[in-house]
Amino acid sequence: MSIQNTVSSWEQLLEIAQKNTPARRVRRPGQSPSTAPIPSSLHKLPPNTTPPVLLYRDTNSWCPFCERVWFALEEKEIPFETEFIDLSNKPKWYTDLVPTTLVPAAKIEGKLVYESKDILLTLEERFSNPPLLPEDPEENAVARQWVEDAETNGFRDVAYKFLRQTPVNNDELANLQATFEAKLDELEQALGKYPGPYFVSSFSLVDIMYSPHLDRLAANLPVYRGYHIKRNPRFPRINAWFEALNQRPAYHRVKSDDTTNNLLLRRRWGVSPVGNPLPLDVATSQEIQYQAEAAERLSDNREVAIGDILKNSGVQALAVNGDVSAVREAVDFHLRLLADYLINGNGAPLPWGRVAGKDNVDPFSAAVGAITLAYVRNRICAPRDMSAGAATAFRAAADKLLASIY
Repeated sequence: MSIQNTVSSWEQLLEIAQKNTPARRVRRPGQSPSTAPIPSSLHKLPPNTTPPVLLYRDTNSWCPFCERVWFALEEKEIPFETEFIDLSNKPKWYTDLVPTTLVPAAKIEGKLVYESKDILLTLEERFSNPPLLPEDPEENAVARQWVEDAETNGFRDVAYKFLRQTPVNNDELANLQATFEAKLDELEQALGKYPGPYFVSSFSLVDIMYSPHLDRLAANLPVYRGYHIKRNPRFPRINAWFEALNQRPAYHRVKSDDTTNNLLLRRRWGVSPVGNPLPLDVATSQEIQYQAEAAERLSDNREVAIGDILKNSGVQALAVNGDVSAVREAVDFHLRLLADYLINGNGAPLPWGRVAGKDNVDPFSAAVGAITLAYVRNRICAPRDMSAGAATAFRAAADKLLASIY
């Protein structure tokens, strides 16, 4: 029996995956991105009703300022629509509409608002329940001041200077690190002013202002500077804050995974790593659901994935006499094998007893498979293509499949 005949069809894989995950996305044929998340609160709207908020954001779903707004919309359960803006080729209608020409921007009940901080404050004003600012007047004033300070206290500038600037010598690097640590010390002290793990007595806009940047720094710094924020004993409150965020469902809908953050930093700014990539995030009790989500995303979006691999991975160079049909068939098979493993592998080594003939794998198919799996492992982007948890499960499965087959 050939290996290909032992792997489920795409239709079977999609049916099984959808039974094991509630995750769904809207298809966007011929557009980038090819799918978009469905807001968790969209079901609250009556049929044929326009959502009160239209969010303009980046196509890669990586912009930390856009993430702030998305985070608040999910926390406040506000139904919204998304219009994606290609930052490398912004449409004229958008640059005419938004004075800064930047993302995010939003139309909130018909009113245009731009700059993430102003969008957050407007959402709080128009949609006060659940609140993301304290009800106590004194604490509310403190939180509002911290929201303002997050934009003006220089934390981002210092942090990204330490991360991206090429130091002349070790002394300059040490100075950059010391300046950054002083800013982290300020955050550590701020997190101690109220009981609980957040900046004020409950989760608030202050946490939303800081979470995208601290998430990215916690992923990037170990790889590109050899510096760790997480599990650093100097910052116990910051680490408790990360743990508290990790308990929030909205956070998992909007966050990137570490690998996405590190790949994008290198591609966008050309920063060279000084250490090994972070290990994939530790598996959680939701691992099976995340595996099913990854399989559902791959199965449902397979034509776009196959087209991208054929166009951009270099695998077409293996075509014989220019005939890519055999290449496409091998790409399709290995993606089906990946989806099947996500559903049935449960984290164990691939049970080759199910797929006869490991020793008889065709060298051509093996070469196509290696390119396919390696490419798609690093091509997926969270949360553009799937949630961070699903992306972690997807990459882990691709790694294990590569090791098992080859």
